[in-house]
Amino acid sequence: MNRSSSTLIYLLRNPAAITTSSQAKQLHAHIIKSKGSKAASSNFGSIILSLYAKIHLLRDSLLLFNTLQSPPSSKAWKSMIRCCASTGNFVETLNSFKRMLAAGKIPDRNVFPILLKTCAHLRHLSLGESVHGCLLKLGLDTDLFTGNSLMNMYGRLDSFQVVFSSVPHLTENEHLAGVAEASDGRREAMAASFPVESVTKIFESMPVRDVVSWNTVVGGYAERGMYTEALSSVREMGKVGMKSDSYTLSSILPIIALSADAMKGKEVHGYAVRHEYEKDVFIGSSLIDMYSNCSRINDSHAVFHQSSQKDGVSWNSMIASCVQNAEFYDGLKVFRDMVMANVKPVAFSFASVLPACARLSTLSLGKQLHNYIIRHGFDENIFVASSLMDMYAKCGNLNIARWLFDRMEFQDTVSWTAIIMAYASHGHAHEAISLFNQMEMEGVKPNSGSFLAVLTACSHGGFVDEGWKYFHGMNRDYRVSPGVEHVACMSDLLGRAGKLEGAYKFITEMHIQTGSIWSTLLSACRVHKNVELAENVSKQMLMLDPEYVSAYILLANVYVAAGRWKDAAKLRKSMKKKGLRKNLACTWIEVKSKVHVFISGDESHPDYMKIKETLEDIMERMEAQGYIPDTGAVLHDVDEEEKGQLLSAHSERIAIAFGVMSTPEGTIIRLSKNLRVCVDCHSASKYMSKILKRDIIVRDLTRYHHFKDGSCSCGDYW
Repeated sequence: MNRSSSTLIYLLRNPAAITTSSQAKQLHAHIIKSKGSKAASSNFGSIILSLYAKIHLLRDSLLLFNTLQSPPSSKAWKSMIRCCASTGNFVETLNSFKRMLAAGKIPDRNVFPILLKTCAHLRHLSLGESVHGCLLKLGLDTDLFTGNSLMNMYGRLDSFQVVFSSVPHLTENEHLAGVAEASDGRREAMAASFPVESVTKIFESMPVRDVVSWNTVVGGYAERGMYTEALSSVREMGKVGMKSDSYTLSSILPIIALSADAMKGKEVHGYAVRHEYEKDVFIGSSLIDMYSNCSRINDSHAVFHQSSQKDGVSWNSMIASCVQNAEFYDGLKVFRDMVMANVKPVAFSFASVLPACARLSTLSLGKQLHNYIIRHGFDENIFVASSLMDMYAKCGNLNIARWLFDRMEFQDTVSWTAIIMAYASHGHAHEAISLFNQMEMEGVKPNSGSFLAVLTACSHGGFVDEGWKYFHGMNRDYRVSPGVEHVACMSDLLGRAGKLEGAYKFITEMHIQTGSIWSTLLSACRVHKNVELAENVSKQMLMLDPEYVSAYILLANVYVAAGRWKDAAKLRKSMKKKGLRKNLACTWIEVKSKVHVFISGDESHPDYMKIKETLEDIMERMEAQGYIPDTGAVLHDVDEEEKGQLLSAHSERIAIAFGVMSTPEGTIIRLSKNLRVCVDCHSASKYMSKILKRDIIVRDLTRYHHFKDGSCSCGDYW
């Protein structure tokens, strides 16, 4: 036997050695040369056809198949079906199967998984049921791989209707009729069952199940929000001795993240470490997300930094986790590190990092990101565009936010909600309500966030009747259940409007009662000096949480407003005894791409002496214009002169003075504050905007104040 023949025999016996199209074609040519007319025989043709199918050479497969001398064998038909499916020619896959049956060839267990996958790709449930009927008739339904494929098909077709137009070569009545029909009773039972039930029935009837079988069930439950069933299936896996793999973990980690169950998450993490699944980038990203949702951001950082392989998904997960957990500077740092690591940002990267710029009011960085977004074509992405719009609005530039909204080709619920909230937060209540109504007219369905935005507008505008209309319409018209924030917003609306008893009755009748809801009413009690109700409300808050700091602080403010200094002092003493401390008031301003943070009474800034001189000059000019300090805002029982000095040391005034001395005349001064602006600073800012001839935009804990020419966008209703 010569060397050429030996090589041919070896390759024919070991087709796995053929890995490229050139090798397959060389072997085919060698067979034709050495075997002559016998090369077209079914035996040799089937072998070459199998190789062509494995390498996805559809054109060569068709040419060879059509030149076979004898009727194609079952092996040749199977290769043809596999090649059509692997190259995406799904209609031809089914046509080949029909022709195979018509030729009298019986398909084996390897054919049906291909056909079921084809039906899933075509989104054609009726065809899938026909194939199911055929394999039932042939008794192949007990095969492991076929059972897995059946479950996968029914699972994927859960949300799809029958679409006959997607299969142009098969009519509705054809399917595989006359060729592959199951008994009427079995077909009717299959068609009547809900897809999830179909998957479960197939699973329960399988004599042998592997990890793929279990994962199909677990993944199917998870995708449909049936979280209890998914976790129960995982427990059953363990009971029968079936080990979970990376797919199992990636299915249940999002469920644990939604439930914010850190203990269960750690158990899964431990399992992943013991079986070395944590090295899988998808598991790593899922762990980062899970810990983030459980507010365990340090654990998210640990998983991220311990990962030896970081892809774009893990980087983006870490950015999103930082921002979601209010670690905005860390989120920006991770984004910079990602770019430095030559990992290109994608649309999700910008949608995640822009909220960090928004919360920190770092407009210059936001603009840099905007330029990058435009250069790389991400500005057309609706999620990025919505994040950009939100960023500009929260940095105080409502005009650019509106321009971005108007140029969006498509406006979804997220973008509508963002622009409505932007107008509401900036004190433009009428415009916000008008936009909400326009959204409804254009057929965009409002969600929970949309209603929060329009209720915020009603609250800031004092529109009680409109607020009730939208609050009651949430569930009645759109089946959106009011949450904590909606209830808090209605309570705030009623409290601002002076309807304190109505607000109290509203809260007590709601099924949701939290400290944040009661605190809105307690704030209103300070404005309207209702001490008796304030004491009652604070008791309700402390019953929910005995260490709720805001209950003490807000009640102390009420006492001060009513001139009850001893009661206020007694309350502060009680706080100190319990180790409770209020947050220090701080204000930050961005100048020349650098953020400067000021704390009330703080003298640590390098330019403090110059800031002090600037502020004293501004105060003198204000007093000349008639400014009189509102010392009622001071929470300490000291003389009037000392009260005035305490007011002048408030953080927003120091920040404004710094902005004035650090920027050219006429430059808009943009501030952010961690607490609500006090009454006196609000009055002082109006005077400053007039005498300095500058717009001053202050973003406090609840809204934006745009001071211009001695007036504020809130209309002094805040």
